[in-house]
Amino acid sequence: MLADCLLIISIAFFTALAGEGITYLLVYRSDQYKKLKTEMERKTKRLEKKKQETGDATDKTARKRLERDEERLKATNRDMSMFKMKSMFAIGLAFTALLSTFNSIFDGKVVAKLPFTPISLIQGLSHRSLIGDDMTDCSFIFLYLLCTMTIRQNLQKLLGFAPSRAMNRQQGANSWGGVGGQNQQFNYFR
Repeated sequence: MLADCLLIISIAFFTALAGEGITYLLVYRSDQYKKLKTEMERKTKRLEKKKQETGDATDKTARKRLERDEERLKATNRDMSMFKMKSMFAIGLAFTALLSTFNSIFDGKVVAKLPFTPISLIQGLSHRSLIGDDMTDCSFIFLYLLCTMTIRQNLQKLLGFAPSRAMNRQQGANSWGGVGGQNQQFNYFR
């Protein structure tokens, strides 16, 4: 079981590394992405600065300017997402094929023992294709997804591809309708 766990962790690491490598080749090194990223960071900093300066001002024109700047930032974010979407689609197709191959290798095999019983919503994923009623048994797909999400986020930070905290805070505020970055957006599959 330990050998299976280590194999799955290494598979997750190498697929995350391959995914980031492909993303680098198709997205991160392009001039258009670099321009959009710089513009996004500049607009985010400017918007945060304006929000701090105005505070809770009730001035209509100041609020209108903030809303206009937020709309511009949303448009830039949308452009960046559309640019990244093409490569993400290609990577998604390739990794779906890889996932089905690895899933068939570990089909019906308990690869780990969970120290807890998962909630009912997750039990279908954690106990997928396993025989038996012990819900603490862990399937390949569950362990692989957990490892991939963890490794990919940390790998992006390590390689410098993760967005800055200010940009994340602003994207979270824009995506969920919050003000001032009160809400966070969790992007596990970027």
